[in-house]
Amino acid sequence: MSSVPQDLKDTSVASSKWLDAHYDPVANLYTFSSCIALSDLHGDGENKLVVGDLGTGVCNMKLKVYRGTGLLSESTLLDLPTGLVSFLMDLHEPRTPAIAVASGPFIYVYKNLRPYFKFTLPSLEVNPLEQDVWSQAREDMIDPMTLKEMLEGLRDKAEIPLSVRSLRFLMLEPQEMENFVHLHKDQPIRRQTVITCIGTLKKNMADEDAVSCLVIGTENGDVYILDPEAFTILCKMSLPSTATLMDVTGQFDVEFRITVACRNGNIYILRRDSPKPKYCIELSSHPVGLVRMGKNVVVGCTDETLQGYTQKGKKLWTAYLPAPVTTMALMDLPTRGFQAVLVGLANCEVHMYRDKNLVGTIKTPDVVTSICFGRYGREDGTLIMTTKGGGLIVKILKRTAVFDDRDSAPGPPIAQSIRLNVPKKTKLYVDQTLRERENAVAMHRAFQMDLSRLRLAAARAYVKALESSLAPMSASLTEPLKMNAVVQGLGPSFKLTLNIQNTAVSRPVMNLAISFLYDESLYSMRTAFFKIPLLVPGLNYPIDTFVECLSDKGISDIIKVFVLREGKSAPLLTAHINMPVSEGLALN
Repeated sequence: MSSVPQDLKDTSVASSKWLDAHYDPVANLYTFSSCIALSDLHGDGENKLVVGDLGTGVCNMKLKVYRGTGLLSESTLLDLPTGLVSFLMDLHEPRTPAIAVASGPFIYVYKNLRPYFKFTLPSLEVNPLEQDVWSQAREDMIDPMTLKEMLEGLRDKAEIPLSVRSLRFLMLEPQEMENFVHLHKDQPIRRQTVITCIGTLKKNMADEDAVSCLVIGTENGDVYILDPEAFTILCKMSLPSTATLMDVTGQFDVEFRITVACRNGNIYILRRDSPKPKYCIELSSHPVGLVRMGKNVVVGCTDETLQGYTQKGKKLWTAYLPAPVTTMALMDLPTRGFQAVLVGLANCEVHMYRDKNLVGTIKTPDVVTSICFGRYGREDGTLIMTTKGGGLIVKILKRTAVFDDRDSAPGPPIAQSIRLNVPKKTKLYVDQTLRERENAVAMHRAFQMDLSRLRLAAARAYVKALESSLAPMSASLTEPLKMNAVVQGLGPSFKLTLNIQNTAVSRPVMNLAISFLYDESLYSMRTAFFKIPLLVPGLNYPIDTFVECLSDKGISDIIKVFVLREGKSAPLLTAHINMPVSEGLALN
């Protein structure tokens, strides 16, 4: 067991959610998330790690089994594995699961780590014209160059694709064609597809230890469901494109959904008793990861986004990622009722999302190529990752770890993504909608009439206020001036303060004067006319004067204030001040 790098230790301490159980940078494991599984192979309650190792891509393909931190066993694979699943195929005791490895057109089933069964995909229909052409070549009726021309014509026009033999023949150099024809002309033509993805589907019960069927997607766009005991085809469904990623839920005998991401960039949802897709999700870019969380589907795309959809294809949210997605997996903790999506990124990070909210980040020493979360050994919360350089990382979730629902990434708050509880449309609402549609013109005219009346009433009220000057505040329409008046005192002496302000941006105002108009039998003022100093823009200039009340009858009147330009008779500003009732009589 290798020592854990310092950067991993620092990250673990900082997050305090994961324990670094094991890290082996030279484990020589080259695989993807579709080729890794956790399974109790011996029925002893201790899960093992089963890996379909890609090797170099040409050789050294192996089925490896790990227990703890050591390699338990390995078996040689004849071809590159495209998928690996663990499933229970019967009810016999002891209940030990089998391992199914998809490789080429075959499924290799292992039980007790030994080869048990080999399933071969059914052959596809061969183009009859292609058979005729090879029959002529077998009888030496045409030469290799003529054979090439005829096969090229069939390849461009025929509805049924050519076989692998014909496609290989068209790739040869002219000097190699004759030997190829002589070697293969007596052999029957077969057109064989290959498996692109594999999954499991419960047969008739949802229990964890229930018998499961195998679900496989093929290169020619077909999806097969296989019987777990006889390995016969129970159901066949068709897709518009080649399946690349698959997620299966439900029971075969009751109801099931198969969510498939295809090579054309769309996601299709297959259901029971429907040979064609029930729903289609059109993505903006090609999918590289597919995970189901409850009733929603989470998709990682090549445009560095994580998108959530409903089962019927309605888009719920989009999260933007800092780097391209390399792999995805589901993190499920039933004991805590916690589910999240683990997303491996090309910047050596693994992000953890609940819906669109980022709830955790794990730093890794290399780019992660596969992720698997579940029970390993006797520990439930174990995270297993393999890296691009062939390393193996094992982390264990702390029992005290707590994940906040809040989003740790910058962006809009969580409340913004919560759907509003909009009530259903009532009969009254529907009737009102129909009435508005039928009487739209009349309702619009009535609305315009009411709006015009409102504007007229507002204009009349404004003119009345100007004429009666009931407001102690006034503003000029020709000069950048604003003035308001404040009366202080109980009487018979009052202090009258005028606050004048120049509202211009940079132009001063000068040569102004203030004049007061009032009933001389009721009031007297010490100064009824005075000049205003130069008004600097933005400053407030308070001007004070005193008013004496001459009446003892308890009546009051209005004092009018005018701001004029020197030498002009038309006022620039006008304000009417309602004087309060005096509490006494002035002493002369």
